[in-house]
Amino acid sequence: MISDSLLFTLALLDTACILCLLIYFVITLSDLECDYLNAQQCCTKLNIWVLPKLMAHGFLTFLLLIHAHWILVLVNLPMTLWLAYEHFTVPTGNTGVYDPTEIHNRGQLKKHMRDCMIYLGYYLIFFVVYLYCLIISLLQGNPIKRDEDLADMHDY
Repeated sequence: MISDSLLFTLALLDTACILCLLIYFVITLSDLECDYLNAQQCCTKLNIWVLPKLMAHGFLTFLLLIHAHWILVLVNLPMTLWLAYEHFTVPTGNTGVYDPTEIHNRGQLKKHMRDCMIYLGYYLIFFVVYLYCLIISLLQGNPIKRDEDLADMHDY
């Protein structure tokens, strides 16, 4: 098992990578909306990153689970399950979560854009939560004893 400081550093990096990926999703969907990309190009670019996003969030949830941060596991588990549901319930015949033949039908583009914005808000909140947890884990301990340990090290 790793220390809490390292755990929350990994959580922070994982969340930052997912945030960057979601910004890429929003930009790509916006390009499709403005006709800078065609549907085939857009969906191909986005479908490549659906599984890595799920694996990154699942890995983070697993790390929190094995380190017994139960509250964080409970708030991360619904997003993990939703991402898994979204990935594994793709209708047969579709190329992935983002399908070029259906993305312009029935407001799918608006739905995908709305979902990306919700994910962005979720991950921004948890970026701040993990940053707070990292700072708290770094500040834990007795600061007076740390000063004594540093003084002992200078004597040598």
